[in-house]
Amino acid sequence: MAGHFQKKVTTKQDIPTASLPDIIFMLLIFFMVSTVLRETTVQVRTTLPQAEALTKIDQKRLVSYIYIGPRKLDGNRLGETGVQIDDALVEDLGNVRTIMYRKLVEQPKLIVSLKVDETSEMGIVLDVQQELREAGTLRINYSSRREIPS
Repeated sequence: MAGHFQKKVTTKQDIPTASLPDIIFMLLIFFMVSTVLRETTVQVRTTLPQAEALTKIDQKRLVSYIYIGPRKLDGNRLGETGVQIDDALVEDLGNVRTIMYRKLVEQPKLIVSLKVDETSEMGIVLDVQQELREAGTLRINYSSRREIPS
């Protein structure tokens, strides 16, 4: 009677990995397509001032940044105040009007975000604001960092 009861031999079930390379490549392509690379190299220092109330801009593609602050020189030195749009320093503030007008024509819902160093002279900021008014770019945002509560 001992022969009637036999142990069943169980086989180990492996997880099928045939489609794993396809999944990996699909994820890789997804992240490559959805990643936005940094477009500009900031050539001026922008230590942003603190603010209590901030509003986040949802659509970053509508934003064009203008950096105002002391120029970065070799050896961690700082130079005179400069204005930068995209990757180029603007030597003549009159060019701000032309550059921003062209951007406004390409993107009618353009928002100009000013990233101004907290030690910058207000006179240059006012000059840039005046050039933006002349260009018709009236949607202006001032970037700042959140104030840390005491």
